[in-house]
Amino acid sequence: MELRLYDTLSRDKRTFVPLDAKNVRMYVCGPTVYDFAHIGNARPVIVFDVLFRLLRHLYGEAHVTYVRNITDVDDKINDRAARDFPGLPLNEAIRKVTEQTGKQFHADVDALGALRPSVEPRATEHIGEMREIIERLVKGGFAYAAEDHVLFSPQAMNAANSGLPRYGALSNRSLDEMIAGARVDVAPYKKDNTDFVLWKPSKPGEPSWPSPAGITAQGRPGWHIECSAMAWKHLGEYFDIHGGGIDLVFPHHENEVAQTCCAFHQERMANYWMHNGFLQVESEKMSKSLGNFVTIHELLADWPGEVLRLNMLKTHYRSPIDWTLKSLEESARTLDDWYRVAADAEPGQPAASVVEPLLDDLNTPLAIAALHGLRGSDVSALASSLRLLGFLSESAAQWEGRKQQASGVDAKEVERLISERTAARSRKDFKESDRIRDLLAAMGVAIKDSKEGTTWEFSR
Repeated sequence: MELRLYDTLSRDKRTFVPLDAKNVRMYVCGPTVYDFAHIGNARPVIVFDVLFRLLRHLYGEAHVTYVRNITDVDDKINDRAARDFPGLPLNEAIRKVTEQTGKQFHADVDALGALRPSVEPRATEHIGEMREIIERLVKGGFAYAAEDHVLFSPQAMNAANSGLPRYGALSNRSLDEMIAGARVDVAPYKKDNTDFVLWKPSKPGEPSWPSPAGITAQGRPGWHIECSAMAWKHLGEYFDIHGGGIDLVFPHHENEVAQTCCAFHQERMANYWMHNGFLQVESEKMSKSLGNFVTIHELLADWPGEVLRLNMLKTHYRSPIDWTLKSLEESARTLDDWYRVAADAEPGQPAASVVEPLLDDLNTPLAIAALHGLRGSDVSALASSLRLLGFLSESAAQWEGRKQQASGVDAKEVERLISERTAARSRKDFKESDRIRDLLAAMGVAIKDSKEGTTWEFSR
């Protein structure tokens, strides 16, 4: 069965044919490192980690390159640095913020079971590539310098009519619609309202570099040019897959397409554009004002990362997801069972019943349903299929031990109480049996009686 992926640009599922099967290339927009990443940020991390794993399974680990950038120059970073380190020069404070928040991001996504990308470039390491693209755009008539800024002109792009894509094709909007639907910066130096910044002057104390296009003042890049430069540096002018959240389609990805295609005279920047859907918390849009803004770090204090991962993958990546406590509890119970059954099983091959749904535009809900079907029939295939999806990173004993540690309950004490309850049941002292059961429940221990005896596990 062939891999089929939904392409945002063509708006249909297309058979994936790599430009070079020996070098399959994917770029995904990564974090701006100014604070802890929220659970919505985890969705593209997990979704494209599954795709990365699947591509490695299909083409071989040595033949897939995954690039996920880090944005380390941004106004939010500057603001955080000035707030947290008021006694330091701004550039030094910025370095402290980006180092700290970058480590936090890596710790969080490692806990989610995400593989590290093949390359993780930082924006500040690619200023030269940004300046070169800007120079190409100015020379080609697609960009212009004005008042120490360099701006890109979508009007010039659409007027070129030389095999370039239409500006607005990715988001399926006209220029008028984009003006009406976007927060457009109005500035006297712009030739048109749709023009967007490629380069801007730095304020005193801010990070700054020599400017392109003959500008004498020091400056810094706009947001969109950063990803065009990093993708070009590590994947080339035209590559296989570009991914990110649906919120990035416009303006970020639309502007990336414009910059890259005009600079290198390409019809496309990426052969497939993939976007994951929005995330809500308990049926409401996540926001600090509603008090439901949840970071990955906060959730990891209460749940193992694999629980968060499974909870995310139960919904198809293109559909909106409702992040609820009930769903987390269900995911935890499912993983407890999988660890108990499959974590220590001998490895085999992932089951076709799991791989085939993944080949159909990463249909993880159907793949998870297939995992449940394997539980009683082929434990080896269950274990291998779970590992393909990024689960079972620990042994069954390690998983259970971590749960015990997190609960603060002594396993020997639990076993003693269960023995006392068993004895009470044997002598038909059901009042005592119920008392011990309730005591265990209060300790966060769930028990299950069967013909084989009593088993127990930590509830979350």
